Amino acid sequence: MMNRIILLLCGVLLPACLFVPLHAAEEQPVAINIKRLSMEMALKMAQAAITECRKQGVQVGVTVVDRGGHPQVILRDVLAMDLTLDISRKKAYTAMSFNTDTSQLGTRAGSALAQQETLMFSAGGVPVTASGTILGGIGVSGAPSGATDEKCAKAGVAAVTDDLEMGTM
Repeated sequence: MMNRIILLLCGVLLPACLFVPLHAAEEQPVAINIKRLSMEMALKMAQAAITECRKQGVQVGVTVVDRGGHPQVILRDVLAMDLTLDISRKKAYTAMSFNTDTSQLGTRAGSALAQQETLMFSAGGVPVTASGTILGGIGVSGAPSGATDEKCAKAGVAAVTDDLEMGTM
């Protein structure tokens, strides 16, 4: 009796289970449009961050990453140390990955995430978004304080915000 019930259920439910994924797959698009920063916007952002830091009397390294976390623009001011490039890249990647300022992620520094070589949980990384879409991140390193790094990163984003908002509508 039990075997007949199992066979009956398999005969009825199995075809239904196989049909659902096929039906759902048919409704999925074959390609997805992804908004990306142009090189010009990324460069404008990085240059604005360096300009703001110069006003603060510091020279820094700046990295802008795309929404995949890949470096798109990397700039280092004349007197900024080489290590600012690696740190700014990690800050930009972290801000993009968590879609939040890296200064807000300090509580995660003690977590297992902090063991990841690609992440940096200190101030100076800011996500780049427009119309609710994450486009990338910007990271700044080299100022004596993370607060200054973050101020410069935010100045970089502010320099392109209007252009990005108009371009993503």
